Amino acid sequence: MKYRTGLLLSAAFAMGVLVSPVTMLLRQHSGFGVFTSAQAQQDNTRSDPYTLLNLFADVFEKVRADYVEPPKDREMIENALSGMLSGLDPHSRYINARAYRAQQVEQKGEFGGLGIEITQEGGFIKVISPIDDTPAKRAGVKAGDLIVAIDGVTVLGMSLEDAVDKIKGAPNTKVSVTIRRIGADKPIEMSMTRETIKTPVVKSRLEGDVAYIRLSSFMNEQGDRDLRKAFADLKAKSGGKLAGVILDLRSNPGGLLDQAVAISTDFLKQGEVVSIRGRHPEDGQRWQAKNGDITDGLPVVVMIDGGSASASEIVAGALQDHRRAVLVGTRSFGKGSVQTVSPLGNNGAMALTTARYYTPSGRSIQGLGITPDVEVAMTREERPSFFPAREADYKGILSNTGGAPTDSLAPRTDLPAIAKDIPKKPPEGTPAFDPAKPETDFQLQQALIVLHAMSPKPAAN
Repeated sequence: MKYRTGLLLSAAFAMGVLVSPVTMLLRQHSGFGVFTSAQAQQDNTRSDPYTLLNLFADVFEKVRADYVEPPKDREMIENALSGMLSGLDPHSRYINARAYRAQQVEQKGEFGGLGIEITQEGGFIKVISPIDDTPAKRAGVKAGDLIVAIDGVTVLGMSLEDAVDKIKGAPNTKVSVTIRRIGADKPIEMSMTRETIKTPVVKSRLEGDVAYIRLSSFMNEQGDRDLRKAFADLKAKSGGKLAGVILDLRSNPGGLLDQAVAISTDFLKQGEVVSIRGRHPEDGQRWQAKNGDITDGLPVVVMIDGGSASASEIVAGALQDHRRAVLVGTRSFGKGSVQTVSPLGNNGAMALTTARYYTPSGRSIQGLGITPDVEVAMTREERPSFFPAREADYKGILSNTGGAPTDSLAPRTDLPAIAKDIPKKPPEGTPAFDPAKPETDFQLQQALIVLHAMSPKPAAN
């Protein structure tokens, strides 16, 4: 796809004798010289970008000269970039150099480290879970452990990002962590050697005769490859007697567009997967599935919920429009836009919303989400949310334009008869969900019922 780029020219104020390197840079790249305040006031009715950039330079120099403490130029510029991009819509953003490096590592799916999922709690770093077959797992790190120091340096006051940077490093280098554990009467010191850690986004298992495949993200460039391998392994374990596939996309926030297309193609023999349309008609593009469907026509159920966004919705929308899968769960997030990430040299990158995407039937799900074919909630009571639960909850979202009417997709006539009897909520007394016990996953149990009803019945003898 071609994307237009432009050259930004600007001019700046001269504030007495105080002219920063940033102001000089603005001046050097301007064909307009330097305006005086009087000139700027005469031109304040103009709205061309050069006059407005003079306003930026004026404020920048005023802050440098008079703020109560000396500010850092880079931080001010990066904050300005963040404000400019985030003010466009909820998904355009500036990515600083460190965050961009971390994003690139995440996309490759491997890094040098210990193999622990962590979060921040009470000023300390809490272990969510150690990853199997990693230094952390072999050393005995446990879920719930609190990391209180890294290489002898306390983590109090340390950001989660800084802690991650200290734990990660080149393979075959050592790092020590100090852990507090419930039940232990003193801190535990562990010294571990970093290894290359792979971050799997695919988890799979057999649920009886059903291949259950969970995809937690589309950010990993290896997601499609790992999904294919997972399906092949489960098919072999079942002796080639699978009844169908459940693709679990719940709480999957999305990621790479090419991974969404590839994974959709894994279940489609042919047909359009997704199209995108940007500001310029010539930049529109369509992606087609060709010679796909690794399942050879097995029934497929896709599970979605309010956390299924972006690339997850592309896959769910494509399989729903083509009547290739039955969607079970709750309405998805509703992010129908595409962001293009443009590197900015050594200064990170910018993610800019450049297009809306549309399902094969022409629907835009922007702000609306995808409605499942069989609605099933995880709990009886809706859980309170203190953050935007869906795209429509954000301020400044893109409008839903250019797509087919929301009711343009004809009602499904191919659902199994039992679908109408599936309860929308768990009955009274249903056990609370425990991730370690699939039988307590009410949505999954209903998905299994739907899938078995979709499976072809063996012929009578």
